[in-house]
Amino acid sequence: MSTITVSASKHSNLLRLLISHTFLRRLSTEPPEPQPPPQPKTSNHNSIITEALQLLQTPGNEWNTTQLNQLLFPDSPPSSFSPRLFYQITRRLPSSSQALKFLNYLQNNSPSSPDTQSLLSYTFQAIFELAFCEPDSNANLSRLYKTSKELNIPLTVNAASFLLRASGRSELVEESLILFNDLDPSVKNTYLLNVWLSTLLRSGRVKDALKVIDEMFESNDDFNCRPNDATGDILFSFLLKRERNEELLSEDEIVNLVLKFGEHGVLISSFWMGRLITRLCRNRKANRAWDLFTEMIKLGAVLESTACNSLLTGLAREGNFNRMNELMEKMVEMDIQPNVVTFGILINHMCKFRRVDDALEVLEKMSGGKESGGISVSVEPDVVIYNTLIDGLCKVGRQQEGLGLMERMRSQKGCAPDTITYNCLIDGFCKAGEIEKGKELFDEMNKEGVAPNVVTVNTLVGGMCRTGRVSSAVNFFVEAQRRGMKGDAVTYTALINAFCNVNNFEKAMELFNEMLKSGCSPDAIVYYTLISGFSQAGRMADASFVLAELKKLGIRPDTVCYNTLIGGFCRTNKFHRVFEMLKEMEEAGVKPDTITYNTLIAYASKNGDLKFAQKVMRKMIKGGVVPTVATYGAVINAYCLNGNVNEAMEIFKDMKAASKVPPNTVIYNILIDSLCKNNKVKSAVSLMEDMKIWGVTPNTTTYNAIFKGLRDEKDLEKVFEFMDRMIEHACNPDYITMEILTEWLSAVGEIERLKKFVAGCEVSGSTAQKASART
Repeated sequence: MSTITVSASKHSNLLRLLISHTFLRRLSTEPPEPQPPPQPKTSNHNSIITEALQLLQTPGNEWNTTQLNQLLFPDSPPSSFSPRLFYQITRRLPSSSQALKFLNYLQNNSPSSPDTQSLLSYTFQAIFELAFCEPDSNANLSRLYKTSKELNIPLTVNAASFLLRASGRSELVEESLILFNDLDPSVKNTYLLNVWLSTLLRSGRVKDALKVIDEMFESNDDFNCRPNDATGDILFSFLLKRERNEELLSEDEIVNLVLKFGEHGVLISSFWMGRLITRLCRNRKANRAWDLFTEMIKLGAVLESTACNSLLTGLAREGNFNRMNELMEKMVEMDIQPNVVTFGILINHMCKFRRVDDALEVLEKMSGGKESGGISVSVEPDVVIYNTLIDGLCKVGRQQEGLGLMERMRSQKGCAPDTITYNCLIDGFCKAGEIEKGKELFDEMNKEGVAPNVVTVNTLVGGMCRTGRVSSAVNFFVEAQRRGMKGDAVTYTALINAFCNVNNFEKAMELFNEMLKSGCSPDAIVYYTLISGFSQAGRMADASFVLAELKKLGIRPDTVCYNTLIGGFCRTNKFHRVFEMLKEMEEAGVKPDTITYNTLIAYASKNGDLKFAQKVMRKMIKGGVVPTVATYGAVINAYCLNGNVNEAMEIFKDMKAASKVPPNTVIYNILIDSLCKNNKVKSAVSLMEDMKIWGVTPNTTTYNAIFKGLRDEKDLEKVFEFMDRMIEHACNPDYITMEILTEWLSAVGEIERLKKFVAGCEVSGSTAQKASART
């Protein structure tokens, strides 16, 4: 096997391979290392160890080698040594220095045997372990490592892995590279390579770790070095941890590694498979997750419901119900029993996509052991599943069915309705305008001992406010407070907004002050609600006061807030305040949006300040904000009102040519009316043709403008043509249309044509109404 190489000059740094006492304590949390091969125990195995230790307690120069030899090497010729016996004796000696003397004794006195080298290696392993626990272990370890090299005693797998882990945890990765390359090739097996892989990954050396993986894959001839399940767990636990930086390897690279392991017979665990599928789906790669899932099945992976549920969630998030069904079928084939989480995922996403009937069908299949796609299911639905279904039913206006489902919950042991159950139902009835039913449920939950929460209060208060029952909302909230329930910013916002809508700002401010006194922290929305209410009512001094209070809290107004204030100042003709707001926005780094610019352009156009309107529009385009049809409409209307229809037409042409904003009926009506008033009827008629090209449908206002222009031109043929078009497009005339046509056509003797037009409009109008009713 090839290895990763570094400069030999790093050898001197091996002196830094110190492992402190702290390291030894941490090392105890690592998976246990393989022990020396077990040897058959003799009846006096422990007594030999005890007696040997007693003999070795005397000073080294006075050891009775004859007694030691008779005790440790009794056979002649020698039988197979027990490396474990000598390892245990050495490990119990008081110091590494005494252990080294014992090693020297073994070298000089052990009879020649094939097991002698193994005996010395395991003895040296014990010496390493003793040195780790001693003061100045740095120097001891360095000396011992050199001694093992000088004596040509190969390190055991245990000793080598111990040193590699130690160097890795001490962040001496370069030194551990040297150590790894120096190891005898015979020591390098899958276990040691896994230790080395873990060391590299913990040190962030992902590229080096992947090289080790590649080498293990290439070692097919050497069975002892092939990757195993532990290899996969080490790699994928590192790559797929939640806090792991996803930039280390892309999802596709991780997927390719999973498949490569699978091709070599190492299958990722169901747990890590679930993690990978979740990551893929989170990054909108559900199709890639599906492909991985099917490939792993082909490779024989044994997957559990966890991985299947992860994939099911990803597919459900994208609304891919066909593959969800296919996945359920595969679970049947693999004999994977769906659990309550599986069904919860299905039901939750079906309800989100408003497929409530399908969700109810799933509920029936999971109950009572019924067949579900060929698999016998017996999973009791839990409270979460019932609540999801009740919420789904209420969201599609089927509150009564939700009530029935709540009764079914009560009949199931251990599945009583909770606060969420009632909140879903109350919300459904309130949104349907059935406030009284919502209050009944509120009283029922109190009677049943189910505690309402702030969401319950907010739902009822909001429902009452939306239906104009503001006094009832206040009374309900007061009663709720008396019962010990508190409101939050949402509660007060609903009430404040309701009072602002009816211009009762005194009550709105009273509630605002009450909120502050109650200790409820107002959020930006509460302030925005008051600012909007005051601005709409033209009370800009009050709106400015609330803005100042908002800033005192350190909340920065957003674009919507500034737009509300700018609109209010424009309506109250306080343009100097508008400029103050714009300057403040710029200083705060809040960029104007389409609404900001449109408000300014509309105000300037209304006041006839066309130069300023054009200036704002140019700034809008320069700032990267795309003008809307309302922007162009305001400018075009301003020019038309000022009698400058030619300039208005130029802007209209620019709008069609240079922007992606298509003109609408309102803009055409403004231009057609203005052209006709300025005796440019032919241009107005041309614009009617232009409407056809752009697919814009004329309305009654369009025809009225063109009829006035044609009347002034006395162009009967064109009038008759547009009268026919009006009938064809089922565009009903109004009183202005009839006034124009009746006066003109009566004067020129075309009463019959007028009657035919009226009859045709009645028919087309009836047809249009029927068509509208059908749709």
